[in-house]
Amino acid sequence: MKEHVEKALNEQIQKEGQSSHFYLAMASWAETQGLGGTSGFMYKQSEEERFHMLKLVKFVNERGGKAIIPSFTKPQEEFKSVLNVFEMLLEHEIEVTESINDLVEVCLIEKDYTTHNFIQWYLAEQLEEEAQARTILDKARLVGEDKAGLYLFDRDLENSAILIQPANTVSPGV
Repeated sequence: MKEHVEKALNEQIQKEGQSSHFYLAMASWAETQGLGGTSGFMYKQSEEERFHMLKLVKFVNERGGKAIIPSFTKPQEEFKSVLNVFEMLLEHEIEVTESINDLVEVCLIEKDYTTHNFIQWYLAEQLEEEAQARTILDKARLVGEDKAGLYLFDRDLENSAILIQPANTVSPGV
């Protein structure tokens, strides 16, 4: 594996792991606010980001590189509101998409078409993640500060297909 590609993949490993950590903090906050739907959704998001990290770790190691398991910065503990959580979720997903796009560029510059092909899965995943975040954020904006609306939003999130495990989450070794 080319050194520049390996370095970029290890940076993405850190970003995916940090994302998992960030979403876990959101899940914990939501759970302590009595928001079971929001916390369940964020726990799932955290698991998904950890899966993304593990998939990268396996890929780097299987290609002859060395995956570096990073430490993570402590995420914030408090959030202003459910709306704030989902605004931050979308903003974060957009940043991850930009990072994946940067990784694609490194692959193309280095002519590493195997890694480029592997990263295509992440690009498709990010399209889904952003679309999902926008949809939920739109609904959260409709609710605003209305407590009854928040209750229904959270309940709907808990009972929605959004929480169903996506078909593409298989074990990292696959």
